[in-house]
Amino acid sequence: MKIALPSRDRQVDSHFGHCEYFTIFSVDADKNITAEETLSPPEGCGCKSNVIPILAEKGVTVMLAGNMGEGAVNMLGRSGIQVIRGCAGNVKEVTEKYLSGTVQDTAVGCADHGGCPGH
Repeated sequence: MKIALPSRDRQVDSHFGHCEYFTIFSVDADKNITAEETLSPPEGCGCKSNVIPILAEKGVTVMLAGNMGEGAVNMLGRSGIQVIRGCAGNVKEVTEKYLSGTVQDTAVGCADHGGCPGH
């Protein structure tokens, strides 16, 4: 399994579309983190929707995020990536909490900011 988190300074960025980079953790069948990498989003759309195909291609199946608009949630879902919103704190600690079953989706999104037509 691969888990991605929108990140800034090793913390979960509070808004998906404003993150500096994505932290991606690889996790084995025993729910142990086995690898970590970072991915800088490509230039372009301010809502970061252009990174979704790259995350899916890398095998990401879970996105642990702070806040995110419904458009991004839907696009991630169509790419096979489950979204868990309401996350905050150190990216590794948040991932470990998710793996232990203590992180739940708050289902609270943000309004469309109009940054990308059609999203």
